[in-house]
Amino acid sequence: MSRQRGVALITVLLVVALVSVVCTGLVLRQQLAIRSTGNQLLVRQAQYYAEGGELLAKAILQRDLREGDPRQPLDHLGEPWANPKLSFPLDEGGELRLRIVDLSGRFNLNSLANGSAIALERLRLLLQQLQIPVEYAERLQDWLDQDQENLGGNGAEDAQYLLLQPPYRTGPGLIREVSELRLLLGMKEAEYRRLLPFVCALPVEARLNVNTASAQVLASLNANASASALDGVVAMQQRGGYRDLAGFAQQLGMQDTAGLDIGSQYFQVISEASLGERRQVLVSYLQRGNDGRVRVLARDLGQSGIAPPEPSKESKQ
Repeated sequence: MSRQRGVALITVLLVVALVSVVCTGLVLRQQLAIRSTGNQLLVRQAQYYAEGGELLAKAILQRDLREGDPRQPLDHLGEPWANPKLSFPLDEGGELRLRIVDLSGRFNLNSLANGSAIALERLRLLLQQLQIPVEYAERLQDWLDQDQENLGGNGAEDAQYLLLQPPYRTGPGLIREVSELRLLLGMKEAEYRRLLPFVCALPVEARLNVNTASAQVLASLNANASASALDGVVAMQQRGGYRDLAGFAQQLGMQDTAGLDIGSQYFQVISEASLGERRQVLVSYLQRGNDGRVRVLARDLGQSGIAPPEPSKESKQ
């Protein structure tokens, strides 16, 4: 009888232990589920804040246009939208950081698509300014054009790319993302990173805003421009920019102002929302028309965040 009692007691203890283990596991799983749900809510909330940053940027750009002359927009780096440190506190103790980048102040890679000799020479000069091999200019034009004939001795068409591992072909067609430059024959990551802040991928007809262009991009407009002439342009940018292209052309010693402008249409918006340890980054590409409408051309969620300010004015698979 005592032996049966002992067996029964052991059985009860085993059942209690088993129930305790099961209950502990259920509690831990419940806690994990609650924590996971909380994290998902924070991530979703941060995403909504980042999308709100895009809406705020659109409102800022629309207001900027209304305050000027919509028939001839004037954009320069002294305007509120160009502030590289736009920051707004959030109710939950987080922060929304916003940065609006004028893509119209960069060299448009797609300007080579129509075989423009002027655009090709400007890209050569820009590469030279940045100490990047100038042969990438010919390779980019070959990437964009419709034929299979190498441009000069530095070009590259399908025949060269098909020998790579893995093999691939050139476009043809416009570049949709600046990151396509990584596919150019011989392009090194360090060279791509050096070029990245000075170039963009816009429609062929997009114009370059001389009031927001960097000193390096300005220098690519005229190979004979003196350092003092470039300094004068940069100084004018800080004083509100040029009201017309005639004054700019005179300062830089240019005759042809084709493809240039004093206003901007295309912008990149980097909206970064932080809530606790959670962060969401939304990169949006906007086009602002003279009618005041701002269209979203593309969005990219999950970028690395707001980069440092751009370089100083002084300094087809």
